[in-house]
Amino acid sequence: MAMSSTAASGEPVEPQSLKKLSLKSLKRSLDLFAPARSLLFAPDAESKRIRVSCKVNAEYGAVKNLPTDQGRAQGKGAATPSTALALTGKQDTADARREGTSNAIIPAPPMLPKAPESSVPGKNTTVLSIPGSSDRFSTSALMERLPSRWPKPVWHAPWKNYRVISGHLGWVRSIAFDPGNEWFCTGSADRTIKIWDLASGTLKLTLTGHIEQVRGLAVSQRHTYLFSAGDDKQVKCWDLEQNKVIRSYHGHLSGVYCLALHPTIDVLLTGGRDSVCRVWDIRTKAHVSALTGHDNTVCSVFARPTDPQVVTGSHDTTIKFWDLVAGKTMCTLTHHKKSVRALALHPKEKSFASASADNIKKFSLPRGEFLHNMLSQQKTILNAMAVNEDGVLATAGDNGSMWFWDWKSGHNFQQEQTIVQPGSLESEACIYALSYDNSGSRLVTCEADKTIKMWKEDLTATPETHPVNFKPPKDIRRY
Repeated sequence: MAMSSTAASGEPVEPQSLKKLSLKSLKRSLDLFAPARSLLFAPDAESKRIRVSCKVNAEYGAVKNLPTDQGRAQGKGAATPSTALALTGKQDTADARREGTSNAIIPAPPMLPKAPESSVPGKNTTVLSIPGSSDRFSTSALMERLPSRWPKPVWHAPWKNYRVISGHLGWVRSIAFDPGNEWFCTGSADRTIKIWDLASGTLKLTLTGHIEQVRGLAVSQRHTYLFSAGDDKQVKCWDLEQNKVIRSYHGHLSGVYCLALHPTIDVLLTGGRDSVCRVWDIRTKAHVSALTGHDNTVCSVFARPTDPQVVTGSHDTTIKFWDLVAGKTMCTLTHHKKSVRALALHPKEKSFASASADNIKKFSLPRGEFLHNMLSQQKTILNAMAVNEDGVLATAGDNGSMWFWDWKSGHNFQQEQTIVQPGSLESEACIYALSYDNSGSRLVTCEADKTIKMWKEDLTATPETHPVNFKPPKDIRRY
């Protein structure tokens, strides 16, 4: 019928889009309700009363209906001290307090933390007062703020550079100290080992014998022996009475990156690019065992008198504890995401730290439980790390940065940047090795600008001139 009527009229039907139809409908609605557009509905008193009642019950339901005697006694200000927390109200509350009505003071609800006893020293027992508080007063401001459980850092004097020694012809890659604390030796990419006087910094002796850079050094505490390892796959034992090589330990299939002496038995530990930590008898040159298990270069190792007697860090991002008798892995730590290039055993505590490009982590011994991360990130490849008995941890990076940390809290209290010697490139600001002397009062760094730098504490510094700027980590702080 519709089609026939349209055709009979002879008027063509115009196709209309959905948007046009919607706008037309909106216009008709506007025209229909235009006279009443400026008129607002009168507020419903009952709805407003119900809404306000719900808000009051939600906020003050626990303290709204107090006994009359209690409210009057608080309004008159009884002489007995009260430990209840209180809120200050608006002007009408102040007027009510003058008249002595029952709602003069609103005590805190019983579920909030109780105010501390006045006999405890150092605690604040004052009433919390928030000026300009609204009806939607937040009760979170009344909660007692608990102190952080994170240990506070011990104050340490800042360290300063006091001597630069230039003598090597290549990168200085390794360092070791004499047990008598009279001299120290450094190994370099110029294939030599140089022995320096610790007090004066003068050169005492140069040892030649390696045909590649010397990557590891160790001095025996019970013998007059110096041990060296290098990229030439060789591990050598030097007799310092004759100043010559008396033994060579053959077995590594590639460059040797680190070595350590066992503190109680005559055993030498070496790790290298063949992903193996090898155990040697220093007296007979015998290859005792090979500690296999890492998937990449073993670049850091230290030894202890008790189990785990050997701990290694590798480019495969893991740290392994080894049973020296069985020659097997006791435990593998997989906390790091980058290569573990440095390990540092604390001289007194049963704990050690590991350095990686992602973080510096602290672990307990002998079980290897993770303690905490250091509270800052050096954001560079960390090549070396050392800690002394005072709890000062020093870490050195590929970009020439050297940071000092408080061992107990993980607080970074000093950041230094090495300065290359004149004639060197800026890119040679790199620290490859560092170590404290046996007293812990001197720090020696080995660098890519072919220099050796010596550091000591600034004796003129005090806690007043160099205060500790410490903020505990927020995820540990409790409120």
